[in-house]
Amino acid sequence: MRVSKNSLSPTIQMRSSGFTLIELMVTIAVLAIIVSIAAPNISTQLANQRVKATANTLANALKEAKVESILRRQNVTVVYTSTSTPQTIKLQVGGDDISTYNLNARSTVTQTITPSTVSSIVFQPNKKIANNATVIYTICDSGSTNETPKQVSLTSIANINTTNAGSC
Repeated sequence: MRVSKNSLSPTIQMRSSGFTLIELMVTIAVLAIIVSIAAPNISTQLANQRVKATANTLANALKEAKVESILRRQNVTVVYTSTSTPQTIKLQVGGDDISTYNLNARSTVTQTITPSTVSSIVFQPNKKIANNATVIYTICDSGSTNETPKQVSLTSIANINTTNAGSC
């Protein structure tokens, strides 16, 4: 025999409606534990995403410089400015800016040019880098120590590669 809720006495109806304070506290405690476990993973993922975005921006700037030097049949100079906020990559032809890229403010970019006597990267129309220079940019995130650093490397024949490498 089925009993409907309407046929129960008012005291029984009052006991079975809603949640008790203990049930709510247990639920909140379980949620707090789950959030405390997930939070570090989320911050690491965000740091990795910032590093990846900065590496992609840097690689795109270098690719544009390579293409512009071929199309314009002129040398295109890549100027990396680490002292400004945000950090910038500028592409220049004859001292005039043709393009500017802003890098993520929380990213740290380290530029290593070989040979050390070369101060700037110049893409030539013959698809080579002036002075046979090679460059490695190492990208890290300043807000995290657990991220995976990325490197954008540029060979003397203007090949651009992005890899998970380097140390922060």
